[in-house]
Amino acid sequence: MEINRIHTPVMLERCVELLAPAIGAPGAVLVDGTLGMAGHAEAFLQRFPDLTLVGLDRDLDALGIARERLAPFGDRVKLVHTVYDGFVDALDGLGIPEVDGILFDLGVSSLQLDRVERGFSYSKDAPLDMRMDATSELTAEVVLATYSEADLRRIFHEYGEEKLSARYAKAIVAARADAPLVRSAELVKIITDVTPVAVQRQGHPAKRVFQALRIEVNQELAVLERAIPAALSTLRVGGRIAVESYQSLEDRIVKRALAAASSSTAPPGLPIELPEHRAEFTLLIRGAELATDEEKAINPRATPVRLRAAERVRSAA
Repeated sequence: MEINRIHTPVMLERCVELLAPAIGAPGAVLVDGTLGMAGHAEAFLQRFPDLTLVGLDRDLDALGIARERLAPFGDRVKLVHTVYDGFVDALDGLGIPEVDGILFDLGVSSLQLDRVERGFSYSKDAPLDMRMDATSELTAEVVLATYSEADLRRIFHEYGEEKLSARYAKAIVAARADAPLVRSAELVKIITDVTPVAVQRQGHPAKRVFQALRIEVNQELAVLERAIPAALSTLRVGGRIAVESYQSLEDRIVKRALAAASSSTAPPGLPIELPEHRAEFTLLIRGAELATDEEKAINPRATPVRLRAAERVRSAA
């Protein structure tokens, strides 16, 4: 497999620039909370020769590729099979009390998209799987077979921000009464058949439904809600975090978590802010930063990315 051909790390240079002030010292530890095929990780290890990298991923296929790719760095690399809300437990298991840098590159990985049999793509027929961790039990097929029409409507609306969620949920429930849905092409046909032609011209009608199913199967948003605060709690003073999000629901969670961490906790009306009320973090980017037009042209998967970053400026009270 030509890793560099199928996987180009998104906003790599900017991530390096943001995290470099925190991870340049001997003994520094960087946690890549979404290791994937280790494109970002390899670059950091190459550029910071004294860096130790902890790589977390729920996908055993990705961990296998990363292990091979990062083998030249020897014991500077520690890999852990875990969902990223297991952040603190993973570090505890390695005996690492605090870290210097954290990177999250969220969403579905290049590996998962490019391996048709994983079922993440609506453009290629495959089993309705969509699991990021093949050892977990819930699949898209199970969701479509067992969830009520109301629950399907809810996840399509909440996780896919799909305006036709009610129509699609009703069509799926009607179709499964005749035969179980086991292939992605079957689901795409059901959705397409009930989508007005005018709506189809605006983009692939199955895109948001597939996103919603993927999020539900992998509990991505619930995991992220827990993961960001947990990760922030492990950063030393001067440590930095960078997070790349690829859709608005993810970015909203990251924005909210970093805003809370970088805000004073002083009660309203207090005349003087006490030291224990001062914000623990400061934001390194105003709002969210986008990829350049040049990078988007070279690497289309960078098009939707939103990058946010923060630095710990005070220890927890």
